Amino acid sequence: MCEQAIRVLFCSSEGAFAEVVARALGPGYEVRTIEQNDLQGTRAEQPWCDVVVLDLHDSGEYPSTEATLQLMDEIKRLDGLTPMIAIVGDAEDALARTVIENGAYDTLSSPPNMAELRLLLRRACRFRKIEKELAELRSRDLSAGRFGEMLGTSESMHQVFETSRKVASCDVSVLISGETGTGKELLARAIHRLSPRATGPLVAFSCANLPETLVDDELFGHEKGAFTGAIATRRGRFEAADGGTLLLDEIGDLPLGLQSKLLRVLQERSFERLGSNTPIEADVRVLCATHRNLEAMVEEGLFRKDLFYRLNVVQIDIPALRERRDEIPILAQHFLQQFSKQFGKGVSRFSPLAIHSLEEYQWPGNVRELENAVQHAVVMADGAAIETWHLPNNLRGDVEQPSTDRSYEEEVRKFKRRLIMRTLRECGGRKVDAARALGVARGYLHRLINQLQIQLVDEDLEVVEPEEPTPQEHVM
Repeated sequence: MCEQAIRVLFCSSEGAFAEVVARALGPGYEVRTIEQNDLQGTRAEQPWCDVVVLDLHDSGEYPSTEATLQLMDEIKRLDGLTPMIAIVGDAEDALARTVIENGAYDTLSSPPNMAELRLLLRRACRFRKIEKELAELRSRDLSAGRFGEMLGTSESMHQVFETSRKVASCDVSVLISGETGTGKELLARAIHRLSPRATGPLVAFSCANLPETLVDDELFGHEKGAFTGAIATRRGRFEAADGGTLLLDEIGDLPLGLQSKLLRVLQERSFERLGSNTPIEADVRVLCATHRNLEAMVEEGLFRKDLFYRLNVVQIDIPALRERRDEIPILAQHFLQQFSKQFGKGVSRFSPLAIHSLEEYQWPGNVRELENAVQHAVVMADGAAIETWHLPNNLRGDVEQPSTDRSYEEEVRKFKRRLIMRTLRECGGRKVDAARALGVARGYLHRLINQLQIQLVDEDLEVVEPEEPTPQEHVM
């Protein structure tokens, strides 16, 4: 949300209507009303606005499509990042589709529902802020928010990167924790490349769901004849990583029988191959990664306490993507540019609704799932923008391929429901905080929750479809 007052430029040829809307918006909005033919001198007179509201249905006149597009192009020339919200008549579906296709953020019917207009203004303001951040990051080649191949602009990711830079130069064990798909291996590779061992090898091995004997052989190797089928001596991962770094992924899955052996190797810096009594020196830095809670496993007797302390000299926890939602548009745009170039397509941006769909999804697969979703969308896209129907099915929510059979009111209702549910989740179900975050009165939020039949059940949100949509209330 915008922390300061949102600067709104209300462009209308009916001054009285514009003044009524400006007063009805209330505090938190700095509104300036102008005639449509006064746009030329607007930028020179004062700083440009955050959002432009276009009144395209005034005095009972229906503006021509050509005139509307010319007006929108003029606004884009003044500032291409300023979002536009168009007010159209109930019967102007064709005009509404035209302005959306030409880059408008959204449309409202006339007269506008003021609570809905406030929501859209705040969303549009936040969208503009994200677009500006993207432009700044692109101009800096994203270097400010990078650590190796990882990208992150949130405060939590900055802390992850800062801690990683500090430990990279110190030859200590590091435990990297985080959910699947958060980029634990990428972080480990970045730490290795910044360490004094960067010229040495980086050897990665996953301990997940492998038999103990196989893990033992993979880590420490064997001598020729050590067992049936051992026709040659084989070097293990420890030996291959000598002078460099060994990444043990999913260390929580390491069998208990091997945990004691690994502890001894870390303490003595030597090991023996299977079938041999000759110690082999191992100058190896060990980095470990896991999605499990090793402390809880220690309490349950599933992981050795002494090994945990040996590995956990420094612990770096990568937050889940749903805990840093402000990064979703930036990461999505980064992947969009990457895959658009890779596939030779001219896709350059996401539509506002597509961005909303990405932000509202829970992302159980984290950044890896987001990357796959954007790749899917780029493949499916036909034009310059990714729309909601280009996304994978599980991200579309209630939005499907456009259809002339679906009403505008139903689309607005579905949008409100998703927005309120997401805000309630972020506020832990606290309606007072949710109303404050949305910028609406608490009573109005209660009415919306009842109309949309959103229920808080066992600290989780559940939606029950009403039999018929409730008519919208207009505050004018």
